[in-house]
Amino acid sequence: MNTIGQPDIALIGAHDGTALAAAVYKPKGAGPFPVLFAASPYRFDNNSLPASAQFLWRETGPIEFYVQQGYAYVHMDLRGCGRSGGSFDFLGSKDQRDLYDGIEWAGAQSWSNGRVGTIGQSYYCMVQWFLGKLAPPALRCIGAHDGLADLYRAGVYHGGIPCDFFPGYWWYQNRFINRFPVSGPAHEQERDLAREVALHPLLDEFWKERSAHAHLEQIRMPLFSSGVWGKMQLHTRGNIDGFLKAKGPKRLRMSAAPNAWAAAAEFASPEFHRAVMLPFYDHYLKDLDTGWLARPPVEFQVRSATVARTAREWPPPSASYRKLYLDPAKSGSVHSLNDGSLSEFAPLRASGAEFSYPNPGWVSGVVGFGPTGPASGFDAARRVMTYTSEALKEDIEIAGPIRVVLFASSSAPDTDFFLKLSDQFPQELAEHRALVNPRFEVVSRGWLRASHRALDAASTAEVPIHTHDRVELLEKDKIYRFDISLEPQAYRFVAGHRVRLEIANGDSPMTEALWPHFYRPDRMGVDVYRHGGEQASCLVLPILNA
Repeated sequence: MNTIGQPDIALIGAHDGTALAAAVYKPKGAGPFPVLFAASPYRFDNNSLPASAQFLWRETGPIEFYVQQGYAYVHMDLRGCGRSGGSFDFLGSKDQRDLYDGIEWAGAQSWSNGRVGTIGQSYYCMVQWFLGKLAPPALRCIGAHDGLADLYRAGVYHGGIPCDFFPGYWWYQNRFINRFPVSGPAHEQERDLAREVALHPLLDEFWKERSAHAHLEQIRMPLFSSGVWGKMQLHTRGNIDGFLKAKGPKRLRMSAAPNAWAAAAEFASPEFHRAVMLPFYDHYLKDLDTGWLARPPVEFQVRSATVARTAREWPPPSASYRKLYLDPAKSGSVHSLNDGSLSEFAPLRASGAEFSYPNPGWVSGVVGFGPTGPASGFDAARRVMTYTSEALKEDIEIAGPIRVVLFASSSAPDTDFFLKLSDQFPQELAEHRALVNPRFEVVSRGWLRASHRALDAASTAEVPIHTHDRVELLEKDKIYRFDISLEPQAYRFVAGHRVRLEIANGDSPMTEALWPHFYRPDRMGVDVYRHGGEQASCLVLPILNA
C-alpha cells in the first residue's frame, strides 16, 4: 500500500498570470530543507495510487522515501492539467517557462534552503532537458531519469514514420488521468493532439519548439543522466544524448531493465533510489560526502548478462566497429521470407532479395499466425526478411551506437524500413526445426521512411541523423543508399546463439506493445535489398571484446 502523507496544496503564479497548482510534501520540523521538484501532466491528485508498473504515469519516484531523507518534494501539475489553470502546452514554450517559475518559487519558500534539484521519470524527465536553456538560479542539479530529448525523432515520428504512441495511447490515457482523479476536481483537456501530429509530418517549427535536443549543450549545472536500455522505442537515446551534449559536471548510468513496466517498477523502488539517485542529490543539495565525484563518468549494465561495466566516456573507448554483410545464402536457422545470412565478408557477386508487400499471410501489421494457425500464436519472423549469422563460437558483447547501411530500391515512390536486431536462441527441440521458429529477444530497433533519407550535418559515421525537413520521393527501381541508426545498446550475445537482422516495411501491435506504427494502405509494391559488389548492405556493431 502507498503510505504517502497528505501534501499541502500551493498555487504558483506563472509568468503570464496562470495559477499553477503544486503538492508540497515536507519532512517534520521547520526546515529549511533542500527541495526536489517534479512537474508533469499526470496530476498530483493521483499520488495516493501505488507507484507501480500498473500505473506507468506514477513516475515521481518514492516521495515518502525522500521526505524521510530530509527533502521537501514539490510536485507541480503542468498548465491545463490537474488543478493548474491554462491550456496544456505539450512541452511548448509556456510549459518550459512554467518550469522556471515553479523552481524559483520552490527555492524562495521559507521552508526551503534555496537549493532545488529535479527528479522524475519519462515525461518528468523530458521537461528537465529544457532546464539548461532556462537556467533558473535556484536549480543546483538535474536528475534526468529515462526521458527522450528529441520529441519528433524519438517519440512521434520514428525515422519520419508516425508512431501511434503519443497521439493514441498516451494522449487518451492522459486525458482520462485528468478527467477521473482519485481526488480533487476533474479537468477536461481540449487539445486535439492526434490532429496536431497529423498536421506536422515534418520536423517543422511546431516540433522544434518542443524539442530540447537543440538546447542540450546549454546544460551547465550538474547532471545525472540515468537511462534504460529497454526503453529503446521512446527514451533510451535521450539519456545518451543528454549526457554527451551537456557541458557541466555529468554522469551517465544505463539500466538493463528490459521494458517500460520493469523500468517503472525499478524507479518506484526505494532501494534503487538509495543506491543510485540519493548519493547524487545528497552531494549537490546537502554537501554530503557520498563518494559521488569518485564514481566513473559512465556506468552501464549489460543486457542478457549479470554484469555492470564502467567507462570514462560513451561509447566505451574499447569498442571497435565490426561489419556483418547481408548475404543471400540460406542460414538454415529460421523460417522467414528469405532466410538470408550475415557474413563477415561481403558477397563477391551483386544480387538482390525481393520483398513483396503486403504479404498475404499478414494478420496484424507484418505479423501472421504460426504454422498451425491462431492456435500456435503469432510468428514475428516468418513473413519478414531476415539475415542471420552462424551460431556464435564465443560470446560477443556490444556497447555503443548501432547502424545499418542498406542499399535498396523500390517499385513504389516511397517505402519504409523497419529494422530489428535480435538475439536468436538455439532451437530447443530438434523435431521443431522443420516447422517452428526458435525463440529470440529483440536487442535494438531502427526506422526510416525512404523519402526522409537526407542526412543532417550533425550526422557522424557511427550515428546517422536525418533532417526530416523535406520529402524526396524515389525513382522507380533506382538503387539508393540508406544510412539507418538503430538505438544504442549494451548487450551480450552468448556462444551458440545467432545475431539476426530483420527487415520489413512495417511492424505490428503484437510485437511493439505501446509503440506500433499503422501500416499504410498505400504501401503496395516490391522493395529489393541489395547484397555484395559495390552495393554491399551491412550491419555495423560496436564490439567490446573484439
